[in-house]
Parts: sequence; C-alpha cells; structure tokens
Amino acid sequence: MMKAFSYENPATGLQLKDLPVPEPDDESVLIEVKAAGICHSDCHIVSGHGDDYIAKKPIVLGHEVAGIIKKLGRNVSGFQIGDAVTLALLMHPVSERIDGAYVGLSFDGGYGQYVVAPQKILVQIPDGMSFAQAAVATDALATSHHAVVGEAGAQPGLTMGIVGLGGLGMHGLQFACLKGSTVYGFDVNEAKFTQAKSYGAKDCFTSLDDATDAGLAFDVIVDFVGHSSTTSSAIRTVKPGGKVITVGLASSDVTIPSNTGSGYILKGVTIVGSIGASMQDLKDVLGLLARGAIKPELTKVAFEEVPETIKRLAEGTVAGRVWTDPSKAVY
Repeated sequence: MMKAFSYENPATGLQLKDLPVPEPDDESVLIEVKAAGICHSDCHIVSGHGDDYIAKKPIVLGHEVAGIIKKLGRNVSGFQIGDAVTLALLMHPVSERIDGAYVGLSFDGGYGQYVVAPQKILVQIPDGMSFAQAAVATDALATSHHAVVGEAGAQPGLTMGIVGLGGLGMHGLQFACLKGSTVYGFDVNEAKFTQAKSYGAKDCFTSLDDATDAGLAFDVIVDFVGHSSTTSSAIRTVKPGGKVITVGLASSDVTIPSNTGSGYILKGVTIVGSIGASMQDLKDVLGLLARGAIKPELTKVAFEEVPETIKRLAEGTVAGRVWTDPSKAVY
C-alpha cells in the first residue's frame, strides 16, 4: 500500500488515503515519486472549479513529478530500473496532444508515493539535477517558457510586459531576459520587484497604467494572472498590432474590450491562449537548468502539508515554487 492525497469533490478536498501501489502495463513504468511540485492550478481543481482539467474522480493530483523507476513494463525500452526521470506534460503542438497522458490530470499523479506513467512521456533527468528542479521544470518552467519564448517570441529588440510575478511569471521573466528582450514586471506585491530586477527586469510596476503613465509601450504582454482586469488592461496597454498572451487561470471567464478605441478589434491585437508546453520546451528548460542559466526559487514542505500548501497558494501567500517528497511521508 502507499499513502496518497486523493480528490473527489470540493466538500472533502484532498483526503489522505491508503491506496494499492499501482502496477504498470506493458507500455508503462512504476515510479517512486521523489519530488512533486504543488501547482496553483490544483487550487482550482480542489475548489471545484477545475473539473474540465481532470478526466476522472477520485484522482490523485500532482502533475509536476520526478522520481526513480522501480518497475518496467515488458515493452518498455530505453529506460532501466533505477533511472531518474521526470514526466512531460505534452500539450504542444495542439494537433499532437497525447490523449490520456497527463499525470495528475487524466491519471493518478504525484501526490502519492508511487505513480505509473507511459513510456512516451518519460524524460531522463540530466546528471547533477535535483528531483525538485526536474519536477517543476515540467510545468512551472516549461509552461512559462512556451508562453514567453514559443508564443510571445522573446528576442532582442522586443519590449515585453510580464503580468503576475508568481511561480510561472517570475520564471517567464527570466526566460524573456535570457532571450534579450527588454522586460518589465507587474505585480500588486512590490516585495517581488527586487527579485525580478535581479533577474534582469528593467523596471517593475504595480499596474500597467503606471507603465503607460511613464511613457512605456509594449510589443507583447504576457498575462500570468488571467483575471478580467489584467487581461483587459493588457489589451488596452499593448501597442496597436501587438500581442497579448494569456496563461493565468484566475477567472473562468474574462470580459475584455473589443470595439472601443482601446479594444482588441480596432487596435488589431492578437490574443493567444497558452497552456502547457512541448517536448522541446521541456528539453530546452532542462538544458538551461543543467547549465545554471536559470535558478528556480524552490521551497520544500512536508508531504502532510500538501493540503495546507494548496490553501496558501489560493490565498497568494506563497513565493516561488513549492514541492514535496512523498517518499518521505511519515504517516
């Protein structure tokens, strides 16, 4: 048996359960989870607003996963027992999304001591990289990399605004700076500005209106919040013909300006929704981590603190990326 936090409905939230250790099929492997990132999107699921994200109930959540292979399916090749691996969340290109292969979303995930995963999403962890770094690379880093590099097109000469300096936004800001863009950060919490500037942000503001008042103009704005107020402000602020990349999931529905003078129609603004990443995004991120070019801010919590940590994430009182090691559960 293994310990796992299972979700079935918002009334009961995450429930600690004793579950059977799963058995891999011919195409899968059994992994002992050594690191599971705790993601803000799980807040939406646990609160009952994320049923569209998950394929079954009850489900063991946790989609940022890294660990050690303990058992191989008979058709698995290229991997061995004892290999350190992480699990890709492949959502790009959209036409090639792998149906049913999303750990912690379509099958039981990392908030348990063991997980079974298909070979097609396994990625070897580079030598010298921690399980925690590899786990958060799959979503917190790869998702922000895809949004900022793949969709926003970060490059020298581009002026970019990053709205929301949380777990994804701060990493996105780092990627944009590494690509040579002129980057400005935005967050209601000014305490985050020093860190953002240390990563290369030219300046930071509490609102896009403040940047406009300062005479700044943006080729592209990436909204890592996803509230009507932030997306609308991004559309009003971006240059005519510019792009707004939406990543954050704060609101199920957003209201945006359309046919006004500052609306996306008359301004010719391109709005792009960005979720997840490609295998190349993940490999690029792992390479940057291995070289020390990007350094995620990681905080470890005990396995039994996962439910409380999700509450803190929902309250916005968590900085950086939080992770846990289910293999060290003390129950």
